[in-house]
Amino acid sequence: MGLPELTRNAVHVLPEGGLEEKLKLDRPLRVKLGIDVTSPDIHIGRGIPLQRMRAFQDEGHTGVLIVGDYTTRIGDPSGRSAERPVLSDEEIEQNAKTYLDQAMVILDPERTEVRYNGEWLSKLSYAEVVRLARTITVARMLERDDFAKRYTTGEPISVSELLYPLMEAYGLEPQVALTTPLLVSWDGEKMSSSVGNNIPLTAPPEEMFGRTMRVPDELLPEWYGLVWERELPEGDPMHAKLELARFIVSRSWGEEAAREAEDHFTRVVREGQAPEEIPEAPLPDGDPLHLPALLVDQLGLGSTSEARRLISQGGVRLDGEVVTDLDLPRSRLAGAVLQAGKRRFARFQPA
Repeated sequence: MGLPELTRNAVHVLPEGGLEEKLKLDRPLRVKLGIDVTSPDIHIGRGIPLQRMRAFQDEGHTGVLIVGDYTTRIGDPSGRSAERPVLSDEEIEQNAKTYLDQAMVILDPERTEVRYNGEWLSKLSYAEVVRLARTITVARMLERDDFAKRYTTGEPISVSELLYPLMEAYGLEPQVALTTPLLVSWDGEKMSSSVGNNIPLTAPPEEMFGRTMRVPDELLPEWYGLVWERELPEGDPMHAKLELARFIVSRSWGEEAAREAEDHFTRVVREGQAPEEIPEAPLPDGDPLHLPALLVDQLGLGSTSEARRLISQGGVRLDGEVVTDLDLPRSRLAGAVLQAGKRRFARFQPA
């Protein structure tokens, strides 16, 4: 396979030349990936570094999946404009239980070791934490984009958030670090379970297929390169998008499930029930958005009470899926087709 395949899509491999030196040892490496359990799902964006771990496994190396049960109690500040909410111990434990099966969609179970970072972090004394904190300055911490932006705008930064990078870096010897890009979702933001603009690796096949079909044409090259690890084919973007959706579903559920999901999408969204020309509608401000109000304002229903009644009767669909929630995340609506009854449709423009 070689170095180019192992480092495919990598943003950084540091220190320079470090991986080559490790490979020259001519022994299986322990390739580690840490994932905090802030939600019960691993989405396909998080699957990108898992794909790199699988590439190492296919070359005979061991993948070590580190479940961040302890670091989740602080919350990764990366890309955040505010501190993450604190999860209860019960929520963390429940989320952690779901991660192994989901990761095995991509990883080789025979070459995967699972560890929890609470095994070593929970044993640190207060004095040891203070000694660890002396290895870096506050000024260096504030060079991070997320901290720098919040500091400049006067947003609060807790001391616990400053400790998070230290907890991640705590180890016995310097490691080679390989970083991968973040996947941009259909709403133009990075894919995130907490935001809801994600495709979980074990979501129902029809949901996976429908959500993939929301990807705008301009993001297809990135999705092909990062998720499927191949170049976008020339030709009709719709055909390319269907191929991508088939791959994403079949990887998790098999080819038969992908065929059935495509049949469902074709039958419900593309044929008969949805017109070829669906009117575009802007998304109003706010997050979440109240579905009955959208049905009145954008699809022309007579009142919110009528809209609520139609929702309760299963007469409202989003990308072909029946919707029962009255309030929906903005990211779930961006780029989606909303259907009320048999004849009312609107496609919401991505924010």
